[in-house]
Amino acid sequence: MIVVTGATGTVGAQVVGGLRARGEKVRALVRTGSVVPDAWDADVELVAADFTDPASLDLALAGADAVYLLVAVHPEMAAHEGNVIDAAVRTGRRPHVVLHAAAGVAEHGEDVRFLAAHTAGFGQLGASGLPWTVLAPNGFFQNFLGMAAALRAGRLSLPGGTGAVSYVDTRDVAEAAVAVLTGGGHENAVYTLTGPAALTHAQIAEALGEVAGHPVTYQALDPEAALAGMLAAGWEPWRAEGMVELYGLYAAGGAAAVTSDVEKLTGHPARPFAAFAAEHAAVLRGETER
Repeated sequence: MIVVTGATGTVGAQVVGGLRARGEKVRALVRTGSVVPDAWDADVELVAADFTDPASLDLALAGADAVYLLVAVHPEMAAHEGNVIDAAVRTGRRPHVVLHAAAGVAEHGEDVRFLAAHTAGFGQLGASGLPWTVLAPNGFFQNFLGMAAALRAGRLSLPGGTGAVSYVDTRDVAEAAVAVLTGGGHENAVYTLTGPAALTHAQIAEALGEVAGHPVTYQALDPEAALAGMLAAGWEPWRAEGMVELYGLYAAGGAAAVTSDVEKLTGHPARPFAAFAAEHAAVLRGETER
């Protein structure tokens, strides 16, 4: 039995689907009222649980042989990860816990609150006595689809400075997760999942413009201006401040490293950004909704 938390999210849903494609028995931890992806088959076991409710987590993890631990960005995300780890310990079965963290978790935990939460989870996991693996992906290609309206207007405005980032496709992340959850030899390993190249945001804007059919210009926002804009748009302050911290890391070149871990785990090279952009040309041109 493989339990997947964060199962209805972008990566989690693909992990569930990939595990089922291999015939694995999967239990998806969902929130009450969550919309289940249409692609899931009827054999996915659904269990409603709350990261703040130990009793519900005990039920969700009962009988688990492996756990894909993925929590949403949240002020209490460190506690959420810790609560799942504690529940895994309480099963008494020593399930293999695969922690979905983020690139730089071991180096930049003091600089970015999102990474600090994963650093805390990583530390707790290492001390738990459970077999563990950490998957640490960089930022996702798919994040740019959420900026489609601005991109169609010819703008990519971010506080990323001139730093390059080795963004990665979520499909590669999910495939890597499935490989680790279903294969051996991954205990006590940290895999940093990146795309095949580190690109500046100016280069990303150029690539997006090529498939959109019009120029897209990158504007490097001042961090204070970016924060003010997010707050004005209704972002919760903790999350907005964390995003500015993350882009500060990008601007400083702290997310530019490229690894071969995607290919090592999946057997194929990481997908390039240009190919991703071409796949979503219709969205970027406004011919279809995301």
